[in-house]
Amino acid sequence: MSNLNIAAYDKLVERFKKLHRLNHLSALATWDQAAMMPSGSNQARSEALAEMSTLTHELLTASEVGDWIEVAREESLDDLQKASLREMERQFEQTSVMPADLVKAKSLAASGCEHAWRSQRPENDWQGFSKNLEKVLKLTREEASIRSESSGVSPYDAMLELYEPGVNCQQLDTLFGDVKQWLPDYVQQATERHQSSHYEMPEGPFATDNLKALGQEVMTLLGFDFNRGRLDVSAHPFCGGVSEDVRITTRYRDNDFIESLMGVVHETGHARYEQNRPAETLGLPVSNGRSMGIHEGQSLFFEMQIGRSREFLALIRPLLLKHLTGGEELPAYQLNNLETIYRRVQPGFIRVEADEVTYPAHIILRYEIEKALISGDMTVSDLPDTWHEKMQQYLNLSTEGNYKDGCMQDIHWPLGAFGYFPSYTLGAMYAAQLFATIQNTIPDVHAKISSGELSVIFDWLKDNIWSQGSRYSTSELITRATGEDLNASFFKEHLKARYLTD
Repeated sequence: MSNLNIAAYDKLVERFKKLHRLNHLSALATWDQAAMMPSGSNQARSEALAEMSTLTHELLTASEVGDWIEVAREESLDDLQKASLREMERQFEQTSVMPADLVKAKSLAASGCEHAWRSQRPENDWQGFSKNLEKVLKLTREEASIRSESSGVSPYDAMLELYEPGVNCQQLDTLFGDVKQWLPDYVQQATERHQSSHYEMPEGPFATDNLKALGQEVMTLLGFDFNRGRLDVSAHPFCGGVSEDVRITTRYRDNDFIESLMGVVHETGHARYEQNRPAETLGLPVSNGRSMGIHEGQSLFFEMQIGRSREFLALIRPLLLKHLTGGEELPAYQLNNLETIYRRVQPGFIRVEADEVTYPAHIILRYEIEKALISGDMTVSDLPDTWHEKMQQYLNLSTEGNYKDGCMQDIHWPLGAFGYFPSYTLGAMYAAQLFATIQNTIPDVHAKISSGELSVIFDWLKDNIWSQGSRYSTSELITRATGEDLNASFFKEHLKARYLTD
């Protein structure tokens, strides 16, 4: 059959699957850059990734793609194909507004900034880091301006659209404004309860091999498919790769098993979503996770709703003894003690180590700062002082002079991912709403967690979230799954029940 006789939609499918295969290689090269690559190879790898980003940009924004989309709109498509075309068009429009030279320049700047950050952060080298971040921010502002002019929304809303389609600052200001009303009281009450509780911390040192073996066994319990993925180490935990080859990472400390283990549980939530995307459309945008808020909702469902529950701690306690004490029963590993440790509430500097109650404050702080950075109301040089002021305001902590535990701690801004941070608290809200629905659907869900019958939970998530990909809008997806649009009251009630109720 001549190519001229192929339906425009089918030509789009062919092009997007080609892009998927190229992005497969980029994703694994990016994972390797963070987890395995020798330090001296960074410049060459950055240039290779920038070249690949330019190539995929050209393939996606080619004039024929726009022509095919226009023709495909008039073709006879079923509902799934219409949703697929919608997502292709959204990706095409988001990409085509960006000049190829800006895409390449930002890729190079972000790779250089992130790579240098790995050594600059431990050294508290704000001066060195800020110079690199200024380059990334300058290019991100250019991107935001271009996207804003094309879409008719504010520059920050235009960046937010990349991660949270259909969500804007007005909605976030309302959601986060409500959280700011009740969160300080929750933090104070929960902190006071923690201070009056007594617990014994498990003592290290914990060998990295033991921590890794523990993490892998918990991943297996959570359904991770090691035939299509693996666990490694990086400076900042993440889930990367592609649906067919998921790569997750964590980091280990010899005096703390909880950080690495909960990092693994969190990233496994992302990985299960990726490994269970709809197979029939894999390689097309419609098979992608709906939004980063929904994606973070899966990881926080695993980490917070399941992973910090008493039932799950009881389930994994034998694994803790097996890998960390050689099977010896120690007081620090008693269930009541573990539950007390896992439910500690204490304001701290580090977002990824924060408890459930204080975590939203970390996100709101970053949201407010990055909005100001993108709008031009703040400069990079303002960042340390503003961070310090907001940490004092929200968590009564000082980061003056402590850049590594303050504004240098996250990987997102070095990578140019401005607009991502709100997804974390949106995700916590989605996770609470999903689990509340599951409790109504499966009344004995807590007993099933205790007995290790987790598949019933994962089957529900697969049917209602994972297998749907981007077929529906975020609002429609959560409404179909839970019966209503996002409702932050589920998150508020979850925190109250877990941390403020006997």
